[in-house]
Amino acid sequence: MPYSSPLLEIPRAVAAPEGHPEAGVPWHWGDPFAEQRTAARGVVVIDRSHREILAVTGEERLPWLHLVISQHVTELAANTGTEALVLDSQGHVDTHFVLAHTGETVYLDSEPGPLVTSALPKGGKQTLREYLEAMKFWSKVEIRDATEELAVLSVLGPETDSVLGVELGTEPYSVAALPEGGFARRMPWPTRAGADLVVPRAQLTQWWQRLTDAGARPAGSWTFDALRVESRHPRLGVDTDERTIPHEVGWIGSAAHVAKGCYRGQETVSKVHNVGRPPRYLALLHLDGSPEITPETGDPVKLGERVVGRIGTVAQHHELGPIALALVKRSVPGGAELLAGDEDRVVQATVDPDSVPGEHAAPGREAAQRLRG
Repeated sequence: MPYSSPLLEIPRAVAAPEGHPEAGVPWHWGDPFAEQRTAARGVVVIDRSHREILAVTGEERLPWLHLVISQHVTELAANTGTEALVLDSQGHVDTHFVLAHTGETVYLDSEPGPLVTSALPKGGKQTLREYLEAMKFWSKVEIRDATEELAVLSVLGPETDSVLGVELGTEPYSVAALPEGGFARRMPWPTRAGADLVVPRAQLTQWWQRLTDAGARPAGSWTFDALRVESRHPRLGVDTDERTIPHEVGWIGSAAHVAKGCYRGQETVSKVHNVGRPPRYLALLHLDGSPEITPETGDPVKLGERVVGRIGTVAQHHELGPIALALVKRSVPGGAELLAGDEDRVVQATVDPDSVPGEHAAPGREAAQRLRG
């Protein structure tokens, strides 16, 4: 059965449209623009309990994870976290997750239903847990699905700390155990001030009540997505496609380490960082809001008659109006006038100049030029 959060039973909770990526959790609570304004100026709480969570335990959990994910985690200290990816052999993004290391356990939470390219000769797709189990070999680690144990609530806004009920470090991805189980984790996006509370799933409704009683306004996934688009953070499977490499969507550094070896797809990550340029970048598009239509995920982006990209997340923002993330060719300049959409939902769009990446200093190319004199 599809997941349905118990918070959808609370009065004023509005479910997402059928087939929406955030199905199963409240989309908004009656006034999505007011919810966004409160996230920018006060504090909101958002139900993200549809996320999946794996728990990795065992004395070799860090060196083993270091070998199978894209991030450097051999020295990931207790009560800290990071982000990471699993890539295929060509360096394309298979899945993305956020880590928290606490209580001798590393928790990995991801979008629902993460699929990974199998490392077995037959190929095909398998779940993230199946992939990790296949990569254990003789390592002293245990992997369990903790989705039924824990659920994610995201608290956003400058007044976040006033409602958390736990002392949490100010550094991004700082982690603190919660007294009744679960943990809090400082998050640097989609707003500058925010935290995830990963709480016992059996206490999800009680935690929601506790946070709203403390002053957090209920907000929906609409608010999270609008702020995520504004901050240009991608959602796996919506803003990425089967060809996406980490460099295109801002996951180098935050989720993929360029210097460490020994993970699948690392050659592509290193090569593009050192001697190449990614073929696309994640652009913030400002959409023409005069027609009452918007493009949909997967629709083309055109410059004249030429297709130069694809639409990802489309959102209505409380200040910016209709906006979208799009993977576009590197040659598309800031301020470019584009057409976004397909069939009867084509609108004019403009690339936000601040979303155009600057020229990357490629260490390998610079070294080669020095050798040539």
